[in-house]
Formats: sequence, structure tokens, C-alpha cells
Amino acid sequence: MDRSAEIADFLRTRRARISPDAAGVPSDGRARRVPGLRRDEVARLAGISIEYYTRLEQGRVGNPSPEIVEAIGGALRLDPSERQHLTNLMTKPGPTRRAPTSGPQRVRPGLYLLLQTLDHVPAFVLGRRTDILASNALGRAVLTDFDALPPAERNLARYLLLDPESRSRSDEWERYASETVAMLRLEASHHPKDKQLADLIGELMVRSPEFSGWWHDHKVLQRTHGAKSYRHPLVGELHFQYEALLLPGDADQMLCVYNVEPGSPTAERIQLLRSWTAAPVQERL
Repeated sequence: MDRSAEIADFLRTRRARISPDAAGVPSDGRARRVPGLRRDEVARLAGISIEYYTRLEQGRVGNPSPEIVEAIGGALRLDPSERQHLTNLMTKPGPTRRAPTSGPQRVRPGLYLLLQTLDHVPAFVLGRRTDILASNALGRAVLTDFDALPPAERNLARYLLLDPESRSRSDEWERYASETVAMLRLEASHHPKDKQLADLIGELMVRSPEFSGWWHDHKVLQRTHGAKSYRHPLVGELHFQYEALLLPGDADQMLCVYNVEPGSPTAERIQLLRSWTAAPVQERL
């Protein structure tokens, strides 16, 4: 990534979405050529000079202090994911921000056992670049059988954006796909030297009609929890409350569990689906 361009584009898009009224900025009578806040208004809200903010937005400041980044985040009303993204962008790459190893990520045996224990709900382990590192039988049944794909294609973003089947699995496909793009953009700022991530982004830019628009929105997301709905061709509508848990020992791995409300229609349908898919999880190290 071009760090300076990323900083400029991100801050401009965040400024553009905040109206002066919402930010409590009184009108000064000047005509606004662009929507949202001006640079001088952001600088005033953050308590810094317009000259310093301008240099920040142009990527011409080294490593601003955490206090400065926090002040800008507050002025632009950034959420936690956006604040992390801004911190990533404003921290110059160095020895502590090496590119991730190009080798495959490994899921420790204990996590495979945990996936077997969670055989009553869909679950999978998400790695760098939204790679699916492991999944249980219900996870493969509800989404797709990632184990049947070549290792290089076991990737959530690639599945959602390039596999036509994914669109038929949910009425909320657009939200899920755009959120996954936002996850990739956050990771790109955290690992700016990751060539495999850059290759994936390039592939999606070329092959997915929607990817470019979502990418240039500069939205970022750290997956935590929320609701998901899918349509299974055999059992019908399924509704989940998911939890995404960062795993101790590897900050680049996340356990995603799709929980089911007891006694709900989804619980009954998942039990039926479970009876059809019951089989030992194959460890693929």
C-alpha cells in the first residue's frame, strides 16, 4: 500500500461523512465545496494546528503520538476498528511490523479437538487474509465445504465474492461480503508488507464487480459478534448469533462460533442437518 495515499483517503472519507451540525461546528458563512468537515474544523476539534493536521493527512508526519491519534479519532468519531486502522496507518513500518511468514498457518491439535466438541453448532477457525484454517462439519454444511477446495482457495473473502453459490445462501449477502472486505482493509493496514494479502486484493479487484467500490469506501471492521442468517438448500432458513474470539498464542487466528437459540426453529433444523453431516472432523495440518 501507498501509506501516504491510504492516510489521505481514509481521513478524507471520514471527514466527509460528518456534518458540521453533527460535530457541533457553527456555520461561518463560507460555501462548502465538499460534504462534511473541513481540515481546519477537524484540527480545531482535535486541538491541533491546521498546519500539523494537514501534514498528517498528507502522510508527512513520522509517528504521531498516541494522544494525537486519539484526538483525531475523537474529532472524527471513529469506532474502535477505525481507530486501530488509523493507528496502523500512522505507524511507520519497521522491524516490529514485518510481513507475516509466507508459509501456511497451522492450527494446533487442541483447536481441532475443540471444533469436534462444538459439533452441535457451526464453527471454524479464521486466519490471516480471512483464510479458513479449519472447520467442523456443520460449518462446512452451512457455508461451503472448504475442506474440499484446494488449500489456496480456502478463503472466506474469495468464497463470498467469487463463488456464485454464496449469493444464494443469504438475503444479506451484500452486507456479509462488504464486511469481509472491511476486514481485509483493516488487515492490510496492520500487515502492509504481506505480499499474499496484496495478491488476494489484486485478484478480487479484477474478478469481483463489487470489490473495488467497497474497498475504496475505506470501511474497516474487526469481527467480534453479531447476527447471521443463511438459507440452506436442505433445511431452509437458519439464524445465528455469532461470536468471534481471538485465540491465545496466535493473534492472527480467530475462532468463529455460530450459536443457536435453544428451542428455536433453527435449533431443530440444525439438529436435522447435524444428523445428515455427522462424521469425524478430518485434521488437515
